[in-house]
Amino acid sequence: MRFTGVAGRSLINRSLLNTTVLSSALALGLIASPVIHAQEAASQAEEAKTLPLEELRRFSEVFDRIKQAYVEPVDDAKVLEDAIRGMISGLDPHSGYLEPDAFEELQEHTSGEFGGVGVEISQEDGFIRVITPIDDTPAKKAGVKAGDLITRIDGESLQNISIDETISRMRGEAGTKIVLTIIREGEQKPLEITVVRDIIKVTSVKSRLLGDGYGYVRITQFQSNSGADLKKALKKLQKEQPLTGLVLDLRNNPGGVLQAAVEVVDAFVDEGMIVYTEGRVASTDTKFTATKAMAVPDVPIVVLINSGSASASEIVAGALQDQKRAVIMGTTSFGKGSVQTVLPLSDNRALKLTTARYFTPSGRSIQAQGIVPDVVVEEAELKALGVSRFPKESDLTGHLENGQGEVVDEELAAASKGLAERDYQLYEALNLLKALSIVR
Repeated sequence: MRFTGVAGRSLINRSLLNTTVLSSALALGLIASPVIHAQEAASQAEEAKTLPLEELRRFSEVFDRIKQAYVEPVDDAKVLEDAIRGMISGLDPHSGYLEPDAFEELQEHTSGEFGGVGVEISQEDGFIRVITPIDDTPAKKAGVKAGDLITRIDGESLQNISIDETISRMRGEAGTKIVLTIIREGEQKPLEITVVRDIIKVTSVKSRLLGDGYGYVRITQFQSNSGADLKKALKKLQKEQPLTGLVLDLRNNPGGVLQAAVEVVDAFVDEGMIVYTEGRVASTDTKFTATKAMAVPDVPIVVLINSGSASASEIVAGALQDQKRAVIMGTTSFGKGSVQTVLPLSDNRALKLTTARYFTPSGRSIQAQGIVPDVVVEEAELKALGVSRFPKESDLTGHLENGQGEVVDEELAAASKGLAERDYQLYEALNLLKALSIVR
């Protein structure tokens, strides 16, 4: 689970509610971020001269009405804290207000060990949408799927509940149970899925050989050490057998650390742009380019993506697609192409604010569009038609022997059929790799 933000102390007390004083406080910037350069600060100060005074008066009026007429007495700090959270949450689904514990959870998430059920979520139409369940977590094992709409937790409605509060409800001691009420496309009625909470330890990079020199690497999420782990995995695969081709599986990868995504792309290319960002202030404009070092030879690569592939996954897929380094296969990705920057506030609080957009090397914005695969392959189940087997030459009595002593590798054929039944998209990726290897 990503960032959480829970109510903390108010940054503005009631004495600042006078319109003039409040306007001055906002103009000066009660929240001073060290990442803003002096020139940018001056520019913002210039903009602050045209504060919406009418709206600030309305805010003050609403606050006074709440204080005077609400059915129960209200705490000034709580009302103002709620106003801050509402102001930020109204911007976009990824901006948020963080209390001190939230930063600790962020560090846990990027290091690969944290508590919870193991789902990446977003907010949609007042409900909580599952971006993806993370591999090897309670949610994945219990049957939660990407695209599921979570409407209740333990029977309590989540309508208009913030992501922060939803995450808080999902967290708990390892071994305790939580019941998720889920609406899933194709199901006639809501599903109730029981998930047992656990300490989530995510292995970022997994690898194995698919046979005949074809390697398979899956990145479950981008952690701070994912780039180094990928290089180790590739080294191990090449030691076992020279690589003829590689499948990079980014399906249901919700993203993570930007630098890790850059390092992954850099392992496969030796020049050119990887990704760049653009925002309103100069400090948010960044560019990442490849270095000469490559971790894998120039072999064919197929990258698997789906609707659960988001953020850093889309950066990797987009860069390899634009650089013509890999064939992207699967279904269109999630479309999370915005950058969030954590800006420190007073009282050990922080603002997670969307500050820029990601762009692929060719200048495509990922935001709300996603990466469209070069070859569309839907998730599917392969079923044999059961056509009766025609006799072959080898079935005929007294047939002439081959003379070279070569026989069909029945074990390899059976393994290929098994892969097709277990994971049709991976089966198709392997087929494409074989075709690319032949024509090369």
